[in-house]
Amino acid sequence: MQFTDLGLSGPILQALAAADYDTPTPIQAQAIPLVLQGKDLLGIAQTGTGKTAAFTLPSLDILARANRRPAQRSCRMLVLSPTRELAAQIADNVQRYARFLPIKTTTAFGGVPIGRQQRTLSGGVDILVATPGRLLDLIDQRMLSLSAVEILVLDEADQMLDLGFMPSLKRIVPMLPRQRQTLFFSATMPKAIRELADKFLNNPVQVAVTPIASTGEKVEQRGIFVNQPEKQALLTMMLRGDREMDRTLIFSRTKHGADRIVKLLSQSGIPANAIHGNKSQPQRERALAEFRAGRAKILVATDIAARGIDVTGVSHVVNFDMPPVPEQYVHRIGRTARAGAGGVALSFIAPDERAYLKGIERLTGAHVRMLPLPENFISEANRIKATRVSTPAQIADEAREERRGPSPQRRRRAPQHPRGPLNTHRSRRRASQAG
Repeated sequence: MQFTDLGLSGPILQALAAADYDTPTPIQAQAIPLVLQGKDLLGIAQTGTGKTAAFTLPSLDILARANRRPAQRSCRMLVLSPTRELAAQIADNVQRYARFLPIKTTTAFGGVPIGRQQRTLSGGVDILVATPGRLLDLIDQRMLSLSAVEILVLDEADQMLDLGFMPSLKRIVPMLPRQRQTLFFSATMPKAIRELADKFLNNPVQVAVTPIASTGEKVEQRGIFVNQPEKQALLTMMLRGDREMDRTLIFSRTKHGADRIVKLLSQSGIPANAIHGNKSQPQRERALAEFRAGRAKILVATDIAARGIDVTGVSHVVNFDMPPVPEQYVHRIGRTARAGAGGVALSFIAPDERAYLKGIERLTGAHVRMLPLPENFISEANRIKATRVSTPAQIADEAREERRGPSPQRRRRAPQHPRGPLNTHRSRRRASQAG
């Protein structure tokens, strides 16, 4: 099947040809004809399967055929994204596909001044890609109305739930017209996501491709049993000794942990950048741009980046801290072996993380090949540790973080906050930091 077989209009096919796209992915081949028919859609597919084009291409066609001008301080299509990086990535793709159409697209997310976003929205836009926190800020300031939205897209809905966006979504939905088309995409389908879809969608058609629990066939999965305090030394040795670790994405459980990894790698003469919710938007964009361009070979991230980083050429994904939710492991290692290339997923597994490994293998049905510690690991680890330059306060901080470790009782998704102004404020603040 070719894109020309799906019923898309000439300007969109022209944009696809200019980008050298001719064959749709399975999610695109199934979803595009249904969206063109105006149906509500529930799409289940992993990141990296082409979901953005699956909802963008037919939506652009619908908006162009209607040929309506957006009203002031409004948008015709709203795409909600859980993270700033993913929102920017979606908007870039929309602009690429709409290059031969009179469609105006913009983004709205935190971490940057709101004034420019207000000015852009004052004249109205066709497509707005936004994170929920900044979207509500604009609405509260009366700079945006959702009363004219024709198409609503929720992308990575399960991650929105994990990041605590449920209170924001409950505020947003009543502001939308009842008569609209809704496209709902998620990589997993737990009960809470199913209930959310039932509230948002009207008699939807479900499209599911790529099993939720599957890992890429070309990802070689390896693991090493190591004590938590020795993980930094192991990482340093691996990065120094393996020349094939050309572009490496490292996942840390916490923001503080990500910064600590970068600091200690730097002290060992290994440059790296970090990306997480406490970084400013310019810092996050700069780190991601350097990693994407290959100027920085190592990027350390929290799970906020697991679905917001679309970078080809990632040779290795390192799970410095094992994820307690097995599905998150699938999303993490999906950052490598993209576009037909191979890749390696390397997991550092502390004694209290072995249960996480069992859960991952049970979910995926794949076996993680265990490797021995490198030769002379203890002596080399002691030498590396001796070269660190840390203040007593930093040493105490690191020890406290290591003792705390990952909680085996961590819930599979973010807890629902009790009702009340204080808790609503806390959830909004958390959502704003993520978005």
